[in-house]
Amino acid sequence: MNTDQKNTCPVPNGVLLVIGGHENKDGKAEKEVQEGGHPREVLETFIRLTGKEAPVIEVITTASSEGQASFEDYKKVFDELGVKQIGHIHHGKRSEALRQDLLERISQADAVFFSGGDQLKLTSIYGGTQFLLRLKQRYIYDGLVLAGTSAGAMAFSTPMIYAGSKAAQQIAGEVRITTGLEFLKDVCIDTHFVDRGRFVRMAQVIATNPTSIGLGVEEDTALVVRNGIETEVIGSGIVIVIEGFRITDSNILNFGEDDKIAIDDLNVKLLAKGSRYTIPQHNPPHL
Repeated sequence: MNTDQKNTCPVPNGVLLVIGGHENKDGKAEKEVQEGGHPREVLETFIRLTGKEAPVIEVITTASSEGQASFEDYKKVFDELGVKQIGHIHHGKRSEALRQDLLERISQADAVFFSGGDQLKLTSIYGGTQFLLRLKQRYIYDGLVLAGTSAGAMAFSTPMIYAGSKAAQQIAGEVRITTGLEFLKDVCIDTHFVDRGRFVRMAQVIATNPTSIGLGVEEDTALVVRNGIETEVIGSGIVIVIEGFRITDSNILNFGEDDKIAIDDLNVKLLAKGSRYTIPQHNPPHL
């Protein structure tokens, strides 16, 4: 067996922007902005990544229970950032997403932005649709920029957390995960990470399958992901990386017994603005 074979999966030409939620929209320094930064750095980066003077942007608010209000918030800030062509996509149920009428708009977009809300709406409505397939094709082959904030970012990953409260996260097996939209594989994304104390629930996910990497992104902070694996931190907060390759023991198998979670030998990294991290590839691609 040749262990030196290269990864034959296509390297994405597009860029992901994984946002931890509550990104600054009004241009005021509500949170501490690091020296040389700008209060709107995260959303300005989203526009700049398109490389276009007049980009076409689609905002997908399907995760939100207040889709129109969410769209108006982003339309306002994108207008102020000079974007003239801003479309709104919202699917209230899966049957709507099965229609083909929006595929051409996705084909013409330079960037797509997923708002926050409920990530399970995104996977249950878009999983297995031509709509999602077109997004992935354009991300892989055409250089589409994809951004997600809060639930929109969490849905990019696989595995994807969809339930696990601050109290329940301490009990082995009480964090619920499913398959995400798989723009990143063997990567779990969690958002509002420091503000809402979500370290333990991410550690649980990694204990269930230590092949995966945990990326915990704080508010007003984002990871720019190029070539599918090369990441850089922007924004005013931090990103916490949890690796489980060296886990020696855990009690994750004690689910249903109300045991508090215990894990030995997690590896943790704290990344700040400008930090870079390459997502390890320990799971060879296969059909």
